[in-house]
Amino acid sequence: MKHIFLIFLAILTSFLAFAQESDSVIVVKSPAGRLSGLIDIQDLVNEGYNFWDEEFEGHWAGVELGINGFANADYSMYSSTDNNFLKNDLLRSNILNLNVLQYSKGLQQNRNNIGLITGLGLSLQSYRLDNNTTISIDENRKVYPQTQYFDSNQKSKLSSVYLEVPLLVEFQIPVGHNANRLYFSAGITGAKRLETHTKLKYRKDGKREKLKSPGDYSIREYKVAGTFRVGYRWVNLFATYDLVPLFEDRRGPELFPFSAGIRLISF
Repeated sequence: MKHIFLIFLAILTSFLAFAQESDSVIVVKSPAGRLSGLIDIQDLVNEGYNFWDEEFEGHWAGVELGINGFANADYSMYSSTDNNFLKNDLLRSNILNLNVLQYSKGLQQNRNNIGLITGLGLSLQSYRLDNNTTISIDENRKVYPQTQYFDSNQKSKLSSVYLEVPLLVEFQIPVGHNANRLYFSAGITGAKRLETHTKLKYRKDGKREKLKSPGDYSIREYKVAGTFRVGYRWVNLFATYDLVPLFEDRRGPELFPFSAGIRLISF
């Protein structure tokens, strides 16, 4: 009995000694100048805290389709019989933009809703002319109308291909807790003309024929246009207006091309 009592006393003594040991608490201090170990206060003072995504992403790259036309037409250097010989069918004159490259740069330190955009694209522009009219140039490179009479279903087009480089400023407005953004962009596009041709489609002896005539037709090699773009989610619209006339000075009627359309695919 005595031995059992001594064993019990030894166990009780050991248990009490273990229970009296205090748990160790290790305090980890954040480095000086940090809030909750997550935010550097000095960086917060110097740079601010960015709750937005870091990268600004503009809206240029994609495939666009629209219509073409001429504004502010001046035929004063032509006779009255040749007036408006480049009048086009607006709904059948089209533009196809293939904007393949884009570079965006944000202009804000702690936000990403204002930025600059540049890039590279191809613009295919065609004008559906009066059915019986095409154009040619004389020995002085002056543009003049040329009327062709064939059988039915004749079509006449003036087409050019341009290499374009934009410089745009874009503003973005967050919608729905920044889930989507409404954007507006405006700026200029510089373009180099790569190719121009006229095309006549007609019927001869009941057969369909096509006459394609490449040439520069005194159209400017370089041009500058103003552009405005707006979009939200799947709806993206554009409009452009050339800041220089279509033809070289005193070589043709004074016409300022414009276009408007919608983006079909965004890259």
